[in-house]
Amino acid sequence: MLKQNSKFFENLLFIADLSVITAAWFVSYHLRFISGLIPTHKGVADFATYMVVLIPIYVIWAFVFKAFGLYRPKRATSRAIEVLDLAKACILSALLLVVLTYFFRQYEFSRLVFILFTIISVVALSVERVLFREFLRYIRRRGYNQKHALVVGTGATARNFIANLDDYPQVGIVLDGVISVDSAEVGTEVEGVKVIGAYGELGAIIRERKIDSLFIALAWEEQTKVERVLLSVGDEMVDINVIPALLEFVTLSGGIDEFCGLPLLKLQGSSLYGWNLVIKRVADVLFSLILILLSCPVMLVVAALIKLTSPGPVLYIQERMGIGGETFNMYKFRSMRADAEAETGAVWAVEKDSRRTLVGRILRSTSLDELPQFFNVLKGDMSLVGPRPERPAFIKDFRKRIPKYMLRHKVKSGITGWAQVNGWRGNTDINRRVEHDIYYIEHWSPWFDLRIMLMTVWRGLINRNAY
Repeated sequence: MLKQNSKFFENLLFIADLSVITAAWFVSYHLRFISGLIPTHKGVADFATYMVVLIPIYVIWAFVFKAFGLYRPKRATSRAIEVLDLAKACILSALLLVVLTYFFRQYEFSRLVFILFTIISVVALSVERVLFREFLRYIRRRGYNQKHALVVGTGATARNFIANLDDYPQVGIVLDGVISVDSAEVGTEVEGVKVIGAYGELGAIIRERKIDSLFIALAWEEQTKVERVLLSVGDEMVDINVIPALLEFVTLSGGIDEFCGLPLLKLQGSSLYGWNLVIKRVADVLFSLILILLSCPVMLVVAALIKLTSPGPVLYIQERMGIGGETFNMYKFRSMRADAEAETGAVWAVEKDSRRTLVGRILRSTSLDELPQFFNVLKGDMSLVGPRPERPAFIKDFRKRIPKYMLRHKVKSGITGWAQVNGWRGNTDINRRVEHDIYYIEHWSPWFDLRIMLMTVWRGLINRNAY
């Protein structure tokens, strides 16, 4: 039932989107060629030709909107984020459409129509989405499209389900209560929902309250009671849904999949595969080449200053751990004495570190010592954006005391990252850095990478923890 309702409203929203996009295309053509508001020196373009373009528009917009997750359930409170995603999706779709129509050189399409269409579609789709969410809230307030449900379980799995149920307002689930496997819990509350009975009373409660759906969300240690719960339900006409306790252990793009015709619960994976991996690598190569060319004069000056002011090599080559736990040599401009770790071994840099050279202080405080890492990106050892790579000597300790630390190595290490632009750089709380790195991996997108790069320029180059 949950899936059917969700699919119904997804299809309804998809049809509404196509209707709005069609209307926006008609209006854009009318404004450009028919309204008289804009001079038409070359005459009125053939209407039929422009209507044929609707076919690739439908295909492109459908794929891009799906890729941006615009048909996933969203909270009503996320309107601003939804509008921003809509704008990004419409702009990308319009660019793809322009590229596609470029190959049909026998037709000369008006660029102004494309511009008007993009602006109108963003505005119209935003209004449509707001009205759609308000419509769903209205029919729920009127008591329509609501299903009464019970949750079986009081552990972490049940709590997560109840707490996140508001993320799916369009399915119209009304929780009448919680059923416990322990009669001693009756009368208590789970995430604000009252425990109204034990599983032995389940059949009677379903009949008495006219329950439509049952969500079995037992904790891992209670899984042996699933059979007894099902026997208690008997032949009551109720939808039964089971939420696996293993979902508590899902990380990094995990979820329900299908393999060989059977449901497959994936606990851990990576969003960076297939085309995503290609897009990220192409962006890394292009941007690193551009940045190497732009920073070349600066790097030559820095190299000369290092050579003139302190004995030793210009570059400092250090072993770091990257994707898959493989090590690589990371390049930096040398900012400390050549024998800085001869006696101490691998240690963290500290504020006012006496090992720094005069030039090194400036390099570290401005992040100019990181410039040679653009060559690491070009080689494929690193990415422009990703978790900062650490030294293997430190990682031995981190992986012992920090849960999920090694998940950082599911993707390539980066010159900058989500942790760094949020202030978790250098000798700061490693737990918070790992939290930010995991968040980045779970929410990766090309737009997220671009956002981090812009934030790096704005507030990441000079940082109070860079010493």
